Amino acid sequence: MSSFLARMVRASHHFAVIVFATAPIYALAQNSPPAPPPDQSPQPHGQVIFSRSTDENGQTTTTVGPAAPALAGQSVTAPVATDAERHAVTFTALNLDVHLHPIDHKIAVRALLTVRNEGQSPLAHIPLQISSSLDWEHIRVGGRDVTFTVATINSDEDHTGQLHEAAITLAHPLAPGTTLELVAYYSGAIAQSAKRLLAIGAPGDVALHSDWDEIGVDFTGLRGFGNVVWYPVSSIPAILGMSQATATLPWQAAGAANVDSARVFEEMGEHKLRMSGARFSLRVSIEFPQGHAPTVALINGRPEPLHIIPPSTSGGDTSGFAIAELNDATLGFEAPSLFVADRTPHTADNTTLWTLPADEAAAPDWISAAATVTPFLQNWLGPAPRSQLTILDLPDPDDATFETGPLLVTAMQQAAPDQLTDIFVHALAHAWMSSPRAWLSEGVAQFMGTLWLEKQSGRQKALEALESGRTALAFEEPSSPGDSAGQPLAQATSPVYYRTKAAYVFWMLRDLIGDPTLAAAFRGYDPAADAARGLGPNANSAYFEQLLKNAVAGSEASAGGESSSLAMSSTGAPADRSLVRGVEPTAPPTDLSWFFSDWIDNDKGLPDIAIDNVYPTSTAAPPPPTQRSVIRWRTTDPSTGQDLPTLAASPDAPGEGAPVSGPEAGTWIVAVNLSNSGYAATQVPVTVSNTGTSITRRVVVPARGKITQRILIQGRPTQVQADDGTVPETEADIHITKLTTAAGDSSSSAPTSDHQ
Repeated sequence: MSSFLARMVRASHHFAVIVFATAPIYALAQNSPPAPPPDQSPQPHGQVIFSRSTDENGQTTTTVGPAAPALAGQSVTAPVATDAERHAVTFTALNLDVHLHPIDHKIAVRALLTVRNEGQSPLAHIPLQISSSLDWEHIRVGGRDVTFTVATINSDEDHTGQLHEAAITLAHPLAPGTTLELVAYYSGAIAQSAKRLLAIGAPGDVALHSDWDEIGVDFTGLRGFGNVVWYPVSSIPAILGMSQATATLPWQAAGAANVDSARVFEEMGEHKLRMSGARFSLRVSIEFPQGHAPTVALINGRPEPLHIIPPSTSGGDTSGFAIAELNDATLGFEAPSLFVADRTPHTADNTTLWTLPADEAAAPDWISAAATVTPFLQNWLGPAPRSQLTILDLPDPDDATFETGPLLVTAMQQAAPDQLTDIFVHALAHAWMSSPRAWLSEGVAQFMGTLWLEKQSGRQKALEALESGRTALAFEEPSSPGDSAGQPLAQATSPVYYRTKAAYVFWMLRDLIGDPTLAAAFRGYDPAADAARGLGPNANSAYFEQLLKNAVAGSEASAGGESSSLAMSSTGAPADRSLVRGVEPTAPPTDLSWFFSDWIDNDKGLPDIAIDNVYPTSTAAPPPPTQRSVIRWRTTDPSTGQDLPTLAASPDAPGEGAPVSGPEAGTWIVAVNLSNSGYAATQVPVTVSNTGTSITRRVVVPARGKITQRILIQGRPTQVQADDGTVPETEADIHITKLTTAAGDSSSSAPTSDHQ
């Protein structure tokens, strides 16, 4: 047996206590990747130094062992660190050595941390926070133990509703822009807790199915900051709210916190953004009871190989060890997460399903759904995903779904085919893009979901899905750039921006440059090249903007200057709504800088379009009888390069040889005056229609500006519409003006407006 295996087996005898015998484990075998630099801090001796019990109301009782050594931290009733110090601390590297003893929910961690002062002033204290179910043991700086205080602070960023905050007093303040390395040791137990949700009056079963994080024998799920703070963080405390139930929860009395439910979710987003670009390594060892070896380990949403050390048959051991590790990865917009489980694998297209025995019967339906949506995603995003999708079965069918990157943690129950395909379109889109940027990872997944809905149920259903999020987006957006900086999409931390607004942005881009061009940009996306441009609070969209420019140039070259927009009849529906739009073909613009400036790199709010006036005018002499307008255009499939068929007129329209005659056959020029009272420029579809035909032009309306668009149509116009739901606006996203004939006047109309 190698020295590493022998040490792991010897270590198993110490896992029955809260503090593990970590010294032999940290001295790793020569074949293992480099461990964090060793230090001379005294190692725990495997004694029970305290025990803690918590009742269903959150009341905590702590008993200290009579022979237990004192922890290095000094307990204080009031926090020492300030919010300014908490906000200034940014983690640039985390190297974690984690040891789990699932049979009693225990965890012990040695963390090598690198922090940087992102504030404007020197830092006198370095605040470090972990879940209140964990305890700081000792912290070292520069190879020496340092003194620190420990305060219990209320914060619903952890499922217990509290954090243990260590405030390290520095001998020399940390200057702005400089970094500091620390080594921290902590341990404790992570069991399921619903305290924070009970505090706001949530029903017990609902709370438990939402906050399911725990360390267990057959399932360990640690979702990270915002659910369970199992690794060190530095955050501004916030709580979801208060209720009458709070009066019965004494643990809420500790420390101060901001009572603001929105602030909790803002902190979760800011944490992910600030962690973007940090280097992350993790080695996890799990002591499992005989017969319960884990089969899958997932670190930050990605599977890592498990090295299983079974119990020794000669030594009479009843426990084995499993080891997994991730070395020197770069974090994207994510909270570090850890999952270890005993599940059965099933292989699907670009997917591995890990199921419970009770859910084995559902696996074939899930596998079929993955196969159904794969060609659709290949057409848009490329022949293969950049990483495999993993789906992990939750212990309880009522547990809340969780996703991070290419990992979906959900209850794998039998469901209708359309429900399963909806799940796979979104989840597989994450695997295809694998972007470290939220607006690309989440935004493209949301966009693909609406395109799939358009393909299956029609354009109107897709637009209704977009509209369902517009009100919340309009509420969050600043009314003007002077009111607040808002959230530039490239740096967004709120889902309403990086999901809802991003999906709208991609809908607008498909109308600006065409589906094949947008698909070409998606297919050419390289997550590593994008990450090299910089992540975190100063991120921008320069890489993706250049991809779009290259795709536009390639589209123009391949089409010989012709537009790549797909065919659309003036009255009919497109051949495949997932790839086309109902507009007259126009060449894609070569300059998208105005769009990126107003919609992605800055947050200028939403536009507010209005149809100010409509002036329809009949020509002096009507032309000879003509046909109904049918627009045809040659196009190619974005994935194959094959020509797609052109479109015919709708069945109820006259054929190509059927003339239109009578008073409606004249040519009309319709002047549409548009205004935009918002601070973001936008391109909107403007449609003039009558009983027989419609003509759509796309018009760029400048911010705080006006523009007039003239549209030619055969036959008297009866209606003008601006926007069709693809551009999010402040008040409404569809504007309709109906045209009625003025008495005694056959060449002008009186408009009446209708806003939706």
